[in-house]
Amino acid sequence: MATRPHHLLSATVVLGVVRLMCGYSFHNCIEDLYSNRQSFHCIHRKETDMFAYTRDLPLSAVNVTISNTYLRHIPKDSFAHLPNLQNLKMDHNFLSRIDRFAFQNLHQLKFLNLSFNNISELNCFVFEDLHNLTFLSLTKNKLKQLPEGIFSTLLNLDTLIMRQNVMTNFTGIAKSVSHLTNLRILDLCFNHLTSLSHSNESLPKSLTVLYLCRNDLYTLGCKHSFLRYINLLDLSYNSKLPAMAFAGVDLRHVNYLRLRSTSVKVAEFLNISNVNAGHIDFSGMGIKNNMLIELCRLLKRKLKVIKNLRLSNNGIEMLTNKTLRHCPKITGTLELSRNNLQHSICLNFLSGQNQVNRLDAEHNHLTSIPSCKQKNAVYLKNLEELSYRYNRILTVSRDAFYHTPNIKTLKLNINNIAFLHRKALKGLKQLVTLRLDNNLLTDLFNDTFEDNFNLQVLNLRKNRISVIFNGTFRSLGNLTTLDFGGNKITHFQPSGLDGLKSLSKLYLDGNNLKQIDSSLYRCFQDTLTTLDLQSNQIHFHKEKISSPFLNLTKLRDLKLDGQRPHGLIVLPRTFFRGLHSLQSLYLTNNNIGYLAPDVFDDLTSLRFLTLDNCCVGVTQLKPGVFKNLQNLTKLIVENMGIQNFSKKVFGNLTQLHTLQLNRNVMQSIPADALESLPKLRYLDIRDIPLSCTCENTLLQNYTLHNPNVQVVYLYNMTCQSDSKFKFYNFDTNVCYLDLGQYLFFSTAVVIFLFTVTPLLYVKLYWKMKYSYYVFRSWFSEQWSRLREKEEKCKYDAFISYNSFDEQWVMEQLMPNLEGNGSNFKLCLHHRDFELGRDIVDNIVTAVYSSRKTICVVSRKFLQSEWCSLEIQLASYRLFDEHRDVLLLVFLEPLSERQLSSYHRMRKIMLKKTYLQWPGSDCTDPIQAQDLFWNQLRRAIRTGSTLVTEENGCVAPEKEKSEHVEKHTTDKYYLQP
Repeated sequence: MATRPHHLLSATVVLGVVRLMCGYSFHNCIEDLYSNRQSFHCIHRKETDMFAYTRDLPLSAVNVTISNTYLRHIPKDSFAHLPNLQNLKMDHNFLSRIDRFAFQNLHQLKFLNLSFNNISELNCFVFEDLHNLTFLSLTKNKLKQLPEGIFSTLLNLDTLIMRQNVMTNFTGIAKSVSHLTNLRILDLCFNHLTSLSHSNESLPKSLTVLYLCRNDLYTLGCKHSFLRYINLLDLSYNSKLPAMAFAGVDLRHVNYLRLRSTSVKVAEFLNISNVNAGHIDFSGMGIKNNMLIELCRLLKRKLKVIKNLRLSNNGIEMLTNKTLRHCPKITGTLELSRNNLQHSICLNFLSGQNQVNRLDAEHNHLTSIPSCKQKNAVYLKNLEELSYRYNRILTVSRDAFYHTPNIKTLKLNINNIAFLHRKALKGLKQLVTLRLDNNLLTDLFNDTFEDNFNLQVLNLRKNRISVIFNGTFRSLGNLTTLDFGGNKITHFQPSGLDGLKSLSKLYLDGNNLKQIDSSLYRCFQDTLTTLDLQSNQIHFHKEKISSPFLNLTKLRDLKLDGQRPHGLIVLPRTFFRGLHSLQSLYLTNNNIGYLAPDVFDDLTSLRFLTLDNCCVGVTQLKPGVFKNLQNLTKLIVENMGIQNFSKKVFGNLTQLHTLQLNRNVMQSIPADALESLPKLRYLDIRDIPLSCTCENTLLQNYTLHNPNVQVVYLYNMTCQSDSKFKFYNFDTNVCYLDLGQYLFFSTAVVIFLFTVTPLLYVKLYWKMKYSYYVFRSWFSEQWSRLREKEEKCKYDAFISYNSFDEQWVMEQLMPNLEGNGSNFKLCLHHRDFELGRDIVDNIVTAVYSSRKTICVVSRKFLQSEWCSLEIQLASYRLFDEHRDVLLLVFLEPLSERQLSSYHRMRKIMLKKTYLQWPGSDCTDPIQAQDLFWNQLRRAIRTGSTLVTEENGCVAPEKEKSEHVEKHTTDKYYLQP
């Protein structure tokens, strides 16, 4: 036999530990409540991969149910990581293939159910590891035969069920089970076996129960001793099986033999077989009327006493008082169900059989039960249980059971009884259980039950009773259970329930009660434990009413579900006042618009509360509504429209074990509210539109890392915004940023900016302003056009000056540069700037459309913002393009102190030549001015770099940089 290495088990253990660390939920399974991680059911799932069900089950799993799925295949090692598994149920799937090692490592498995699948073949080694298996069911599959040795290792197998297959070869079956020394039950019903031929095989001595019903047996074909250890043998519905088939077969140990719907003739069989005649079930053997008398005579020749005589489904139409006199004494049950009896005739057919203690006459055609207070009536003092269920009884007459005074259980349910005589039950002083449910009764009278003072259970469910009259139950002081469910009761008369001083369970569901009258419960207010008021017409429109349950101090279960037609509507604040012992409260399907914060205050012992589907629209649960429910262990609030789950509302539920919140409307669930429930073990939050945002980060962390709380199908929950993403793994990294650190740095930056900005404003004001305008123009369409115009050099020089110096520009500069044969083209703002255009754009255009920029510097020039901008633009072009495009002309002497604030101008003066206008104090101003204009004209014509047509404006050839020597005059000079 092949085995798996130990490292496989170790690996699976590690996987189990990792899974528990990652969260207590399962992809396709739910742990059963209070199972301590041992029992799981995986039902109605659509996954087709076996590992989708088993891979995340814990090592501790003992019981697993995988049913009603789309599974078709059980691959190898499907349960290898579940070595503690003892019960595995995989019924009602589509399984057709099971690999050899599918059940590998399941050495502890005791129960395996593979019924209702499509299995047609089994590998002979598929069960080899199941040494402790005691129960195996392969019901309703497509097995035709069993491979040799398939059960060779199942030495502890007790029950093997293979009914509803298509097997034809009993020899193979016998060979497969012959060595199973502990096999006790073998079920082969609903197959196609034709005989019990078994070669030289024998059934194990331990086998005592053999079901062979509904096959195609026409002979047993087995050895004399083959069935000698069988106690229960079912051969029913083998329609071709004759009596002669039992000749020579040892059936002495059989104590229950079923031959229903076979070809066996009773008389012939009793003469041939050695089976005890008292152990034969004669149901369905075609024994009618006269044949019954013959049967009785045969039985009496063999037996003096018979315990049970089963005659169901024989088509018997009538029994006379002489029919059963020829039978042995019947001391137990006489079964006459599923016949055609039309009259019971006060059970006179039991004449001479007064020791019968149970009579079943169900599923017959009885239409009435007549009065039996007659002189010739058979007195049946030993009859204790009588069942007339599933007949057509319309009336029950006076003294109908006079002849059976000691009946303890009477079943008249599921008939058409419309009239029950008020004295019909007279004399039944020992009656304990009375079933009158599912009839047509409309009235009960005050003396209907007067003799039934020992009655404990009275079932009147699903009749047409509308009113309970005074004194109806005055004699039923021992009644503990009264079921009026499904009637048409609108009210009880004032003393309608008087006398029920021991009543414990009262079922009034499905009636037409519109109010709860507390005065009705006064006689059993100290004993009532269960009150069912589901589906009545109880409703309230105001909050202030007195509690109808004030004195029901022992009430433990109260059901108020689904009040018709619109629900309770209002739940009065004091409605549950006095119910200090209540443990279960059902309020499902009520349209309660508001729950007062103190409505449940008196329910201090409550353990179970269901409010699912009880509210209308969006529900705002008020803080403190559950504050006194500290013993509550299970709370169902499904589909209530709850939009606020908070600690203030649910925080006091310190014993809560199960919380079903599914199908509500909250988009977030605070983790601290769940953490305030220390005993929580089961959480259902399916079908809630939870957002996959930072708001639910803590909830995600709670569901994934809380090893004590099972979150139902957590890994299948999707994000509200996009169903492609799962809630359990949506990205939360952005939610864990160190906000303190970021706030510190951002605050530090802000403080730094507030500190440095004033200094930068003072020192770099024009630089910043210039940069702003340059970049604004750079990205505009105008900037592109300016770059193109710059290549063409429309002007020889742009003159930057202050308006206070305009006279000098007009009278001196223009005539000497544009006239006197110089023919330079100058750009002057008052003449050449485009009207209506932004002044900054005009300045930029002038600077980049001119070969040179001449700044006429004076004190007023230095004080002008626009002049400063112009020199900034020109200097930017100078340093950016490395061209000698800036010329400085000083109209008046300026000291170092006056120039100290203009760093860029001083930087230019240190690197480039500049001109100073010779003033009137010169010794020879005319000669000095001529020299000034000559030098300025030369500076305009020349440049510091050679510029080609491709690279810029067409300029004179490159000249060496030179410094102009200082002249003999004092004031007019060129200075580096």
